[in-house]
Amino acid sequence: MPSHPMILRYSPASPYARKIRIAADLLGLAGRIEVVPASTTDPTDTLRSQNPLGKIPTLILEDGSAIYDSRVIAEYLDHLGGGMLIPSESARRFGALRLQALGDGINDAALLIRYETATRRPELRDQEAIDLQQGKIDRALATLEAAPPTGDVDIGQIAVACALGYLDLRFDGAWRAAHPKLAAWLAGFTAKVPAFEATKA
Repeated sequence: MPSHPMILRYSPASPYARKIRIAADLLGLAGRIEVVPASTTDPTDTLRSQNPLGKIPTLILEDGSAIYDSRVIAEYLDHLGGGMLIPSESARRFGALRLQALGDGINDAALLIRYETATRRPELRDQEAIDLQQGKIDRALATLEAAPPTGDVDIGQIAVACALGYLDLRFDGAWRAAHPKLAAWLAGFTAKVPAFEATKA
């Protein structure tokens, strides 16, 4: 083990950071990574000097350099861990990466709704903007309900699971009623991947 572990700057509620923590566990790398909380809103947090975007997750390597965003960190960890989560065979690779984009896209939309509803005063909320983002989530969930992920756990499945977990955390699991096949898939994923429950905020 290196004398200076890698450091993951994260927030417990971040679905993108959760994706990386689960990936690290599955790749056998969790013991090489120190998990350190970060504040994206505090100008004195060292996060801003580690990542000029001031975003999480950010992975600080043993040599002090930083890698971001979550997709790049996932690629790096998968490279270190032997390529278990991003398949090398073309069809499976791009299937996993597309699924990751879908899961991350649900998170992008859900976070925008969260900001609009949790941080803005009610009279300043933009319902049209909320509806636009909700439409993205609804279409993505419908796509996943029609064809839940199959096969070995990969980065795409992890991303989708983390997106559904974030919808559970911030929106009371309202997605579940209309998506029973997807809810059943997540139950199976949870049973198969203990790190999913272990990283729950």
